[in-house]
Amino acid sequence: RVVTELKVKRFSLGSRPSQRRDPVTGEEPLEIRVGGSPLAVTMRTPGNDYELAAGFLVSEGVISSRDQFTQAQYCRGAGAEGGNTYNVLDVALAPGVEPPSPDLTRNFYTTSSCGICGKASIDAVETSSTFDLAADRTEVELERLLKMPETLRESQDIFNRTGGLHAAGLFDAQTGEMLALREDVGRHNAVDKVIGWALLEGRLPLSGCVLQVSGRASFELLQKAKMAGVPIFSAV
Repeated sequence: RVVTELKVKRFSLGSRPSQRRDPVTGEEPLEIRVGGSPLAVTMRTPGNDYELAAGFLVSEGVISSRDQFTQAQYCRGAGAEGGNTYNVLDVALAPGVEPPSPDLTRNFYTTSSCGICGKASIDAVETSSTFDLAADRTEVELERLLKMPETLRESQDIFNRTGGLHAAGLFDAQTGEMLALREDVGRHNAVDKVIGWALLEGRLPLSGCVLQVSGRASFELLQKAKMAGVPIFSAV
């Protein structure tokens, strides 16, 4: 579930503990398969899973355009006797698209706090983009840029209910319009969901856009922006 409720206890000095129900952000594993072969497992907030898988494949350099992504469907994982758990997603690539290299297969699951966990070597960490960012001359006015974190925060519906998760938003650099926003317990998942949305909408490369995130400018997020052809990255 995207949001669930748990019983929590509150402690205050000089008073007895009280108990109440509190909404918290959901977190479940998602196994991403390509052509039936396992590729990675990531801890994520359920929702927008097709976008998450598509964005992950862009970030890993497997695909870079809409016509390379044929379809995705949920399938039953091992031990799912009770039915589909919606935690295993199989992606079909277009004919002629090279499947992921065995070197990309994540040997361990990717936690919500680590976007490169499970990589087997240093060489496997850095990826090369098919888009030429050096040729992109996108600019954004400072005043418009400084408004983006506030716009992102005000639009976080799940954060407003639970008080804790990351977000990534894609903005038009010229107008400041927010084109897409995704939330997730993992900052790298939120970015992958936005990139996946852009891929499925046929918008890559994301020239003329700003990628605004709710956290820090970490290595893996900058690399994901590069892989999607984002010319400007903004972090709180």
